[in-house]
Amino acid sequence: MTKLFFTRPFFMALLFCLITCAAPVRFFQTGFIQTTSSQSISDDALASVRRMDSADRNARGGFSLLPASENLRRGNIYLTNRAFAEAREHFQTIVQSNPNDVNVPAALFGLGRAYFVPRLYAESLPFFERLARNYSFTKEGREGLYALATALLRMSRAGEAVERYIEYTQKFPQGERAESSYLNVIDGLREAGRNSEAVDWIARTRQKYPGTATDINALFARLRLDISQNDWQHAIQTANELSGKTFQTGAVTSADEVAYLKAYALERAGRTNEAINAYLVIPDSIDSYYGALATKHLSAMSAARQRPEVAARINRVNSQATTSSQLYPAPYREIILRATRAGRVDPRLVLAIMRRESNFRSLAKSPAGARGLLQLTIDQALKYAAQAGVQNLREDDLYSPDTSIRVGSAYLSDLTKLFADSPEAVAASYNGGEDNVARWLKRARQQDAGVFVAEIGFPETKTYVLKVLSNYRAYKLLYTSDLRRSA
Repeated sequence: MTKLFFTRPFFMALLFCLITCAAPVRFFQTGFIQTTSSQSISDDALASVRRMDSADRNARGGFSLLPASENLRRGNIYLTNRAFAEAREHFQTIVQSNPNDVNVPAALFGLGRAYFVPRLYAESLPFFERLARNYSFTKEGREGLYALATALLRMSRAGEAVERYIEYTQKFPQGERAESSYLNVIDGLREAGRNSEAVDWIARTRQKYPGTATDINALFARLRLDISQNDWQHAIQTANELSGKTFQTGAVTSADEVAYLKAYALERAGRTNEAINAYLVIPDSIDSYYGALATKHLSAMSAARQRPEVAARINRVNSQATTSSQLYPAPYREIILRATRAGRVDPRLVLAIMRRESNFRSLAKSPAGARGLLQLTIDQALKYAAQAGVQNLREDDLYSPDTSIRVGSAYLSDLTKLFADSPEAVAASYNGGEDNVARWLKRARQQDAGVFVAEIGFPETKTYVLKVLSNYRAYKLLYTSDLRRSA
């Protein structure tokens, strides 16, 4: 059997993909679904390394006789497929058996990630700290420092996280994560309750990166801060400034989102007529999340609900839903209804998530190792298998529609209980992790769904929530709660 080895350039490309503060806890999950052939290769790779491991264990049960590069290759395959214990074993073998090998920094980084991804943040710290301390001259060392700050932030040690992000900006002013570190300092200071310092860092960030997406993102951070502090007048002023910007690639907000937040600030400031006009400016359609929120606010405002423009918005969206109904099928009806009955999960939300996750392809697999209709990862699925009545769960079982729906619905049931009356928070948790959602909710300090979405710290998760909630709106317009077409 021919064995393949990762070259260092290949690993460095992989490394760039693995570590980012904006990466959801589900790891690698990008919404991209691999083709069947790619899926087969990935699953075959996992099965292959397990067969090789069974054959290659030495008399002491380890892999110290393997070249470090081969241990790294196998560890990365396990990590990609979220087989964390197996990944750690290979990475640890490199560190212990080949302490001077060129692959040690990559192995330390892999060890840190193999704890970080399953949210064992405290266990990840020693590996990231060692990288930052001993290998700062390498890319892994730089990434280790950034990951260390991120782990501390996830542990609600915001003050320490801020110190590490600042350290990154000072040590690596041209580093790959320098701009992200500046922005993370701002949010970290907010989470630490140091709002005046956050304002200073917003100004510092904008001064350093004028005219860039980072400049826009820093100004957007000021808008979010204004709203969280109920500073409606300054929020309106900040939104006006943002409205004059071009939202270039890398900006974490949009014209519609800024327009919505401005309208919300006007409403909270008691400037009702201006708020109504601001909400009306936001176009509504079947796939417009902020348009839907604007219409919802208008319908709730006594001064607006009788205006013909509001009725026209509602009628237009209803018509669009009917016209595009073929885009919102309801397959697996009986399985979904059985799986959601006990957990009080809206079956239409399951369909909305399924449409976004896999587009109803049961054999879909993401680069993150998420499988099946609801794109479950094996580590997450194992937590809910017993609750769903599934025994002896293995990776390939997640391609079964029945298994995916049962386990995924059990997970969604827990999220629904945790974040009652907030499908946005449920969807964000499904993609980005409930620990992160709890932080974003706390940071928002408002009960408004759109304000919460603005605080979502992962661009991919934010896009995911917008898509899922638009799907959910369509399914609620088209189907009853038992998934029959509405009259």
